[in-house]
Amino acid sequence: MLRQLENLRNLGIIAHIDAGKTTVTERMLFYSGSKHRMGFVDKGTTETDSDPEEQERGITIYSACVTFTWQQTHINLLDTPGHVDFTAEVERCLRVLDGATVVFSAREGVEAQSETVWRQANRYQVPRLAFINKMDREGANFEHVLQQIVERLDSNPLVLQIPIGSGPRHVTDPFRGIIDLINMQMLSFDPDTDGQEILAGPIPEDLQGLAGTWREKMLDQLYEYSDELMELALQEKELPLELMQQTIRAATLEGTIQPLLCGSALHGIGIQPLLDAVGLYLPSPADRPAVEGIKPAKDDSRKKTESEVQHREPASDEPFCGLVFKVLPAKTGDMAWVRVYSGTLKGNSRVYNTGKEKKDNVSQLWQIHATKREPQGQVDAVNTGDIVGIIGMRHATTGDTICDATHPILLEKIEFPETVISMAVEPENTAERDKLQDVLEMLKRQDPTLQVISGETGQTLLCGMGELHLEVTKNRLLRDFNLNVRFHKPQVSYRETIGRAADVTGQCQRQVAGQQKSAQVSIRIEPLEDGNQPILILSHASPEELPGEYLATILDELKSCTQGGGRIAGFPLTRLKVTILGGQYVDGESDEIAFRIATNDAFERALEAGEPVLLEPVMKLIVSTPEDYLGDFAGDLQQRRAIIVNTENRGSLTYIEAHAPLKELFGYSSAMRSLSQGRAGCSLEPLHYAPAPAQDADQFRF
Repeated sequence: MLRQLENLRNLGIIAHIDAGKTTVTERMLFYSGSKHRMGFVDKGTTETDSDPEEQERGITIYSACVTFTWQQTHINLLDTPGHVDFTAEVERCLRVLDGATVVFSAREGVEAQSETVWRQANRYQVPRLAFINKMDREGANFEHVLQQIVERLDSNPLVLQIPIGSGPRHVTDPFRGIIDLINMQMLSFDPDTDGQEILAGPIPEDLQGLAGTWREKMLDQLYEYSDELMELALQEKELPLELMQQTIRAATLEGTIQPLLCGSALHGIGIQPLLDAVGLYLPSPADRPAVEGIKPAKDDSRKKTESEVQHREPASDEPFCGLVFKVLPAKTGDMAWVRVYSGTLKGNSRVYNTGKEKKDNVSQLWQIHATKREPQGQVDAVNTGDIVGIIGMRHATTGDTICDATHPILLEKIEFPETVISMAVEPENTAERDKLQDVLEMLKRQDPTLQVISGETGQTLLCGMGELHLEVTKNRLLRDFNLNVRFHKPQVSYRETIGRAADVTGQCQRQVAGQQKSAQVSIRIEPLEDGNQPILILSHASPEELPGEYLATILDELKSCTQGGGRIAGFPLTRLKVTILGGQYVDGESDEIAFRIATNDAFERALEAGEPVLLEPVMKLIVSTPEDYLGDFAGDLQQRRAIIVNTENRGSLTYIEAHAPLKELFGYSSAMRSLSQGRAGCSLEPLHYAPAPAQDADQFRF
């Protein structure tokens, strides 16, 4: 599987739920010849939604990778979930992708999760195409969606195609094809061949004026990125096709434009031109900058310095380096999905896991095709830029760097959002408890956002990203593993902080093993407004007051204290700034133990003096409803302590954006259907933590 680097594309399909990502993926596989029969989401026959839960719900839950060839381009395609509960799947895929296609529904437009995945792509600087899907749906509006992409995503789409008509076949002007503004031709897709046969012809006379206007807009944007194009236009000379494509590609790779195409994946319209655009405009691994890491340090206290920063160019003659971005657990041996950033990896070899400082065996290499292991999928070696499944590594988990042991490098890990909801699970007996622990360990390897907290009472807490996340996990425990366990209602994952600043002094005056221990530590604790850094520890103490070894002990103990629970109910602490003001030591009586005791005493006093505050997760809620039910929804949301921040009319639907406590939103999907006779929809995503009502805090106090 040693592929030519320039012809390789690591592509992600990302979007809001129900925008049509999986159908786009399915059509790409069909038209490339990788699959000989079309699959359908509604029938549960798609290649990438192989899990029973995905097939029952008709949604993608787990990212899936498929490999196929389109003309001369080899594509590793990752189909990702659209539901916010599984946004971590998108996060880890974008971390290793070179380019992405963002799919929008022509009727719903830019939805909540569309904004989330676009921001994620911005963070990882992933060049992307935009594809307006479902142009055949009732209420489809190409120009309205285009305007939303510009305004709501702060982006610069370059329209390469416009639709001919919109809506289903029974309307006056249905969607029946697209106009290619680059080649100025009309493309029709033969329904008798499921869209495989494309008829390219001249633009009808009644559409030539519209096509000319859109082409001028496109060229006006392109002139900004090519002086050569501008000069040819001023001289009224013909613009070469190759020069236009080169200009679009260069601007796309820089992230200054996003080529925009349209179609209907369900009816096979526009997918082959989308595949062409992937090869023409999205980057190969060779077009991406060198991956950056650091030289691993033996001492964790060392800070990253310029001399420690290392770069690995995407080249086969560089030392091998890769990132584990997903693990598929199995009793016969886990399969780790790895993006190769440099060098070549061979089967039956050894690699070094930098973060864990252990060597691992690479027994087998597999070309990934969804979640299946096909006989022809095993390969001998993979080259730079590719994505591969590895069997045999015992220590690898998501986010680990593997590399050549003689040239170690540590890449940046994949960061996942905090969980906001938990559910208790209780085994019926001791045998089930042991089985449950083994199964949960396996699920944690697959899903890094699933947190497991074991309690002394026999209960185990499962912490996740939302109700659907926990429900899917629950169903897997019961259906796939046949566990005999009881589940309790989901609970909110609270946090704790303080309400005001406080200066305190902690003391140690005690006998330990017959020896007098004395020390004193003064600290200031105050609320931290920056939610991106939950705990900040600083020192203003002078070396004369606190020698270096004592200061290191205090810092270490404070770090341990802040990782413990708060004073209200032991929930995790957040938004705290702790400053070491000073301290006192007594020769012969002060040592590490004394300063740890004094630091712990100071921290406990500070939490009490700072007036503990309970924080609850607040969610961003987007409701789409017919206008007739707007008043009912507004009243219901007010009862749920929600703040409505925006309402917007889009066609026949009204969109309500509200910020509401998660506690008040349990079971909201059922309530929403009841309010609207099943005609409304909603999406939820974590927003921030905010102070909970006093009565909620009182019920938790010890």
